[in-house]
Amino acid sequence: MTEEKKQPAMPHNVVMEDRRLLTVSGVSDVDSFDEHSVSVFTDMGELIVRGDDLHINRLSVEVGELLLEGTIASLTYQDTQPKESGGFFRKVFR
Repeated sequence: MTEEKKQPAMPHNVVMEDRRLLTVSGVSDVDSFDEHSVSVFTDMGELIVRGDDLHINRLSVEVGELLLEGTIASLTYQDTQPKESGGFFRKVFR
């Protein structure tokens, strides 16, 4: 059995310039934002950008593009689908 990977609906790209300017394509929604953290949903998972003085300069959900400016400290992806749980016995009794 092979696991099929679904293709993203929109192309997803992340371009960072000098840790001050970030362009993200493939954005489907914005979850939350403030001057220290911006959380957006993409087909590749939830992207969390952390830093200081973060400002959203442009957001177009129709096109799926986000332009962010500030001092960027980190980019973190979180899977949108929950991981399997159940531990040892779930694996044994498949």
